[in-house]
Amino acid sequence: MPSQLIARSAEVLAAPGERHDEILTPGALDFIGQLAHAFEERRQWILKERRRQAIRLAAGSPLEFPMLTRRIRDDPDWRVASPAPGLVDRRVEIIGPPERRMTVNALNSGARVWLADFEDATAPTWSNLVDGQLNLLDAIERRIDFTSGAGKEYRLATDRPLATIVVRPRGWHLDEEHLEFDGRPVPAALFDFGLYFFHCAQRQIDAGHGPYFYLPKLENSYEARLWNDIFVFAQDLLAIPRGTVRATVLIETITAAFEMEEILYELREHSAGLNAGRWDYLFSLIKTFGHRTDFLLPDRAQVTMTAPFMRAYTELLVATCHQRGAHAIGGMAAQVPNRDSEAHQAALAKVRLDKEREAEDGFDGSWVAHPGLVPLCRDVFDGVLGERPHQLDRSRDDVDVHPADLLAVRRVSADPTEQGVRTNISVAVRYFSAWIGGQGAVALDGLMEDAATAEIARVQIWQWLRHGRADRETVMRILDEELDALAAQHPYAPLAEIQGLFERTCLATELPQFFTPDAYSRHLVRTPERH
Repeated sequence: MPSQLIARSAEVLAAPGERHDEILTPGALDFIGQLAHAFEERRQWILKERRRQAIRLAAGSPLEFPMLTRRIRDDPDWRVASPAPGLVDRRVEIIGPPERRMTVNALNSGARVWLADFEDATAPTWSNLVDGQLNLLDAIERRIDFTSGAGKEYRLATDRPLATIVVRPRGWHLDEEHLEFDGRPVPAALFDFGLYFFHCAQRQIDAGHGPYFYLPKLENSYEARLWNDIFVFAQDLLAIPRGTVRATVLIETITAAFEMEEILYELREHSAGLNAGRWDYLFSLIKTFGHRTDFLLPDRAQVTMTAPFMRAYTELLVATCHQRGAHAIGGMAAQVPNRDSEAHQAALAKVRLDKEREAEDGFDGSWVAHPGLVPLCRDVFDGVLGERPHQLDRSRDDVDVHPADLLAVRRVSADPTEQGVRTNISVAVRYFSAWIGGQGAVALDGLMEDAATAEIARVQIWQWLRHGRADRETVMRILDEELDALAAQHPYAPLAEIQGLFERTCLATELPQFFTPDAYSRHLVRTPERH
């Protein structure tokens, strides 16, 4: 790396761990320092603009397709880059944290893509983050294995293709407090992206793929432009050809749903398409409009992807992607197969219906959270795609979505049930317990849950309390009962910390935007005291 470009190396504040020196090398820390020096000011501007936009919308400003970028939407000629090697056929993608066993299982699963998730599926302890980077490096080098406490061995398959690795870094709102640059924490997104890119970009190119990413929590096209500039900067700095990076954007905020074409346009040289989720999208909707009674949602289980405003969102996403030559990837099946044959078959039937809807709507692939769902999802998309790798040729010219369609929430509004209140409290309490303990992907009630589930659960409680659809006395009674149930199952669970986190993020007058920044600083950061 040219010495004249080095402003200052990032400084590690955490204690060293086994093999951490293989990842936290001087070159890698210099690279992250370069990224932070070049882009932290713009990140801060984006975070301020998010707050300004939230205030404008809360004050009644309409949410529309932006007039300033109409020329981009009206121009029929531009397209994103052609699909990159390993991302042509994406009919099944599996998502999970980059833990060692999960890494082996995901790569062996038969899915075409593995989303190695440093965001919602990873509790960002220092060891989880650095060990996750080590696991990705070992996987690319084909030297990863794992032996369970019971002696079961996990090794990479040699008789079939492995899934293509795509990395999801953390969102712009998070810091990495174990790494400091210029007296401030390094942006978590740049830490996750930078370490993987520095160590693995050229290795992935040599292996026939490339450095591929999923980008979470974007709220507008300016944030996509920032990522695109980071990709250009990183490629130039490490002498990697421009356009080698590819990124799929998760459209999981309500404001981003109004700028899908603009987001693709800003990333067009590096774009790999868009993804449609559920919990984060509903979470964003409540954060944005939770003060309004016409956006009051019922129990989240009742808000399916077939609700009119959710159909408008997913159909617009498919039509937008295919118009611009980009993949459209569907949401996650979170069911965890079990040995109870009746329950297992019921879960599989539910997944099949959901995947059939996605494939028939034109999606080019979809997510699963468990290897046991890969064959089912693959079978559904095989039935629609056949030998074709995707269905980008389905233009969906029949789709005509207006802003009002994306905001037509009142058509599914209903009062919550007490069972819905209890379910949200129970999920939030149990997930907070696991997350504080360092686990980001948790099997709860037959579903593999991550931070997105805790977010939708807590903001629904907040919204129902605000509008008098639930009362504080009932919520506190159920909270006490669920904490008691957790203690009975996990005697060493940190009940006071869990209760405090719940009260700060669910019961406050003003809704915290995310539970993770506060919980991270309070419970997961381990740095020495400075004097």
